[in-house]
Amino acid sequence: MKKTGLILTIVFIAFAGIVKSQEVEIKKEDFANKDQYKVAKDNLEQAEELYMLGRGGFRRALDFYLPVVQKVPNNALLNYKIGNCYLHSIQRVKCIDYYKKAYSLSPHIAPDILFVLATGYHLNAEFDKAIELYNKFKNQLSPSGLQAKRKEIDKRIKECNNGKDLIKNPVRVFIDNVGPNINTMYPEYSPLISTDESMMMFTSRRPDTYGGGRDPDDNLFFEDIYISYNDVKSWGQAKNVGKPLNTNNNDATVGISPDGQQLFTFNGKTNNGDIFVSNLKGSEWTAPDNRTLKKYINTEYHETSASFSFDGKTMYFISDRSDGFGGHDLWETNWDSEKERWAEPKNMGSTINTEYDEEGVFMHPDGRTIYFSSRGHNSMGGFDIFKSTLQDDGSWLIPENLGYPVNTPDDDLFFILNASGKHGYYSSVRDDGQGDYDIYMITFRGPEKNPVLHNEDNLLANVEPVTESIIAEQVEIKTTRLTILKGTIKDALTFNPVEAQIEIVDNVKNEVVSTSSSNSSTGRYLITLPSGRNYGIAVKATGYLFHSENFDIPAATNYQEITKDILLNKMAVGQKVILKNIFFDYAKATLRSESFPELDRLVKMLTDFPNIRIEISGHTDNQGSLKTNQPLSENRAKAVVDYLIGKGITTSRLEYKGYAFLQPIATNDNKEGRQQNRRVEFKVLQSN
Repeated sequence: MKKTGLILTIVFIAFAGIVKSQEVEIKKEDFANKDQYKVAKDNLEQAEELYMLGRGGFRRALDFYLPVVQKVPNNALLNYKIGNCYLHSIQRVKCIDYYKKAYSLSPHIAPDILFVLATGYHLNAEFDKAIELYNKFKNQLSPSGLQAKRKEIDKRIKECNNGKDLIKNPVRVFIDNVGPNINTMYPEYSPLISTDESMMMFTSRRPDTYGGGRDPDDNLFFEDIYISYNDVKSWGQAKNVGKPLNTNNNDATVGISPDGQQLFTFNGKTNNGDIFVSNLKGSEWTAPDNRTLKKYINTEYHETSASFSFDGKTMYFISDRSDGFGGHDLWETNWDSEKERWAEPKNMGSTINTEYDEEGVFMHPDGRTIYFSSRGHNSMGGFDIFKSTLQDDGSWLIPENLGYPVNTPDDDLFFILNASGKHGYYSSVRDDGQGDYDIYMITFRGPEKNPVLHNEDNLLANVEPVTESIIAEQVEIKTTRLTILKGTIKDALTFNPVEAQIEIVDNVKNEVVSTSSSNSSTGRYLITLPSGRNYGIAVKATGYLFHSENFDIPAATNYQEITKDILLNKMAVGQKVILKNIFFDYAKATLRSESFPELDRLVKMLTDFPNIRIEISGHTDNQGSLKTNQPLSENRAKAVVDYLIGKGITTSRLEYKGYAFLQPIATNDNKEGRQQNRRVEFKVLQSN
């Protein structure tokens, strides 16, 4: 099974018969000569054979029907069948012209002609006309037919009314095709981006599919995964990622972790289609594996889409398992660190899920906003994209339709959003496309204002310069409350990349928020920090002293990107490390509880290296006298040593000293410099 089986088989279903058994008839006298008649008859025979296959043959039947209708445009049954073929094709909106023609030629050409004609108007956003015809179709039904079909007809009418309301208040967006480096005449869909929008992976069905095979269900090339990189100006030429992500079957993009180091893929060969996971090791992806997903996630049902929470501890996914609300639902599961697998999932409930299908889940890195497509809620037709926000009590707000023109009466799916909330990506069929599903970028606009520069918030209590990507927009937009921290981790002497573990701790709660790793080939890392926490970040690698950073990010802090390149020092005599997550009460030597995670890291280092001796040193700025600052700095250093001793570190391995303001590492002429000078360090006195 392919991932796209859900959307490419179309959700618009005609209730009455599609007149399969009735064949189109043409006459010789309708053609200029015998040769034209023979060609038309041959085309018609092939078209009718494909049409009899149902949805699997409709799209291919068009290639043979269309040359015939050019010669005999006034054949009602032919126009009706072409309308049905378009209704089940990529270019669904084109069905309206043929249904209108069929209806004008013969109002009773098929039992469902009013319904499919209403569907055509619906797809083309002619909502009043669609409502009129839906009602007309409903009024002609028998009592038993009305009982069977009332619910779906009433739903369609409701969708039309939703569409009228949404189009009255369009959202301010630009919707742009991402260009020929990504899009082709073949289908492109299910885009994934790294949090900083530097890389895109997506699914396509092109001739260079790995193995060159075609899916027997629709004769299209098998799904494969492709990748493109953003050089700021545009997306680069997409390339097939090859093995091991792509196989001789259907392989599709499903979800990617915020740091870009873990990828979910769809494999159409197992069960009804299962989700697999792959990890980026250097420049190579590992072979997709489903061991951690076997027991609870992958079932005999259809699992199609998944997304991580920013901390990697929660996965949201789509499945049509039988104990849901109906069709495909959103489910969530948490990582069980003891069993090293995902735990038994739970349905996300009736606020999110409906009796209709939900698809294409995406959890934003802010950790609170989830996006998905649904045929329910206040959709204007087919799948619409919705968002919901997680509340402090764990409940979800009623989903909000993203509005027109992001949503249309047709299917709108596979929506993702970059970290800032400015750019969204999804797959759509539009007039400026390359011929099939294309990937589009949505730019969300705000009120028009003069350029606004967001300056550095100076969140780092840090001795090293911070290179920050300043966000400069032509218009000020409402951004997500999120900080992106990215850069490289390298050896301080050789500048070679280091694969390091990055541990993010909530200093107030003294709990690990998440862990990730830098890339072993490049040293690159990327982490997301939702606003409203005091974060301690520890970078650790075998044979190196740990490195720490502090980000105390107020809840109201809007989106920002900070680039921080980190150099790790080997364990050696004389090396110093600034402990950036040590906090004291004002003008006192009393350790605050937010310091404990950092101090415990130091305890672990001393435990892991039982032969090293260190000096703890306290430092102040130059505000006040040396007589006041020297004992304060020494008492703070002593407070740290006392904590370490209390945790079992022997006194003989520890020294402490206060240097007051005699060893500044920054200027004392401004607030930022003085903040850097107020610090606690440790220095290695003996390493073996």
